[in-house]
Amino acid sequence: MAHPASREPVPAQSKSLWQSDILPTLSLGMPLAGAQLAQIAINTTDVLMIGRLGAVELAASVLAFNFYMLLWFFGMGILQAVIPLAALARGQRRPRDLRRAVRMGFWISVIFSVPVWIVLFFTESILLLLGQEPELARLAGIYMRVLQWTMLPALLIMAIRGFLTVMERTQVVLWATIAGAVANAILDYLLIFGHFGFPRLELVGAGIASVLSSTTTFLFLLGYALLHPKLRRYNLLGRIWRSDWPVFFQILRLGTPIGLTIVAEGSLFTASAIMIGWLGTVPLAAHGIALQIASITFMVPVGLSMAAMTRVSLAAGRGDRAGIGRAGWTSLWVTTFFMVCFAIVFWTIPETLIGLYLDFADPEALEVLAYGVSFLLVAALFQLADGGQIIGVNNLRGLGDTTVPLFYALFGYWVVGISLSLGLGFLAGWGGVGVWLGLAGGLASVALLANLRFARREELGLVRI
Repeated sequence: MAHPASREPVPAQSKSLWQSDILPTLSLGMPLAGAQLAQIAINTTDVLMIGRLGAVELAASVLAFNFYMLLWFFGMGILQAVIPLAALARGQRRPRDLRRAVRMGFWISVIFSVPVWIVLFFTESILLLLGQEPELARLAGIYMRVLQWTMLPALLIMAIRGFLTVMERTQVVLWATIAGAVANAILDYLLIFGHFGFPRLELVGAGIASVLSSTTTFLFLLGYALLHPKLRRYNLLGRIWRSDWPVFFQILRLGTPIGLTIVAEGSLFTASAIMIGWLGTVPLAAHGIALQIASITFMVPVGLSMAAMTRVSLAAGRGDRAGIGRAGWTSLWVTTFFMVCFAIVFWTIPETLIGLYLDFADPEALEVLAYGVSFLLVAALFQLADGGQIIGVNNLRGLGDTTVPLFYALFGYWVVGISLSLGLGFLAGWGGVGVWLGLAGGLASVALLANLRFARREELGLVRI
């Protein structure tokens, strides 16, 4: 079925065509944003329920989960390359090549998981080498021995999500993720605490819940893709054992820089927490709250950026040069609109938002509130920059341009961002606000570089039609 943006543009219709791209961007991107929010809900549920076991168990689970997520982010980044390859094939009406891209995504999920499982098996020893307390390392190791098996279904979900996104079936991704979140919460309740006759497994139960819910979510999405009348003709599991090494290595070539970019961005926020921690426990608590709020609203540009990457690739596959521009710039303007709305909320009711996370019976609550409000005011600018950079980078990924954006990210996050955070936060004496302004500056530099490169895509030879 032809995509609305696939019509050839004519001057008299230029304005209406620009307007017509807004709805496809929203219809493709907003369910993905909702799916990201559902994923956050899964993680939040785990923290809330494990927290009832005690502070030691919670701290151990946080250590294990952060270690797990570092490796998962890298694998997820590699698998994002399935989207532009599959979208390009769909735009060029090459269903076999689309199937090959998804099939090799499955292969990479399996091959990546095996060495990761080996590394995660030694979580306790690794944490001890990093100076963690023996009891925390022991409990984290116990939790990880089960949680690690989530890696394969979680990566397979990303591969099948890529296919469904390209086929513009993101609503099912949203509902499957919501169902997975509900299943995870129920299994957590039953297996962590041993309710309704189930054994009380505590951290092990939380790990089992994660494995089962992720596996069920993948099987549901795979079943949908195999049985839906308009999707089953792609026969995703047909000759699944058959290798296609050119496509395999093409995914690795495009995806590895994406994975490294995601890890670089994640490590920037880890570094920001360390810097805020130098200022004291109260600023660090406020930083965590403000960052959590900003992370929730950031799921909107995450979803829209996936839509942007898909629609840019589809337009490139059709040979629609004007459609590439419309897909990319429409996503940027729609994202900017949402970010401005969120910024207004941050500026208008910061006390209310921060207060949702505080117990005002705590004598330090008012101090945390004051810090949190100052951070959230800066987060409004931070969000605008973050939305701009993820759209710009994913527009380039839609054209198969992933290596240069990696260098932009390393420069923006680690040269500009860290330098500004240290300079403004400590040399200028602005404290936590200075650190947040530094983060905003680093993200803004990536946004500027990436969007300028997308604007010069024809001149730089990025559009090969």
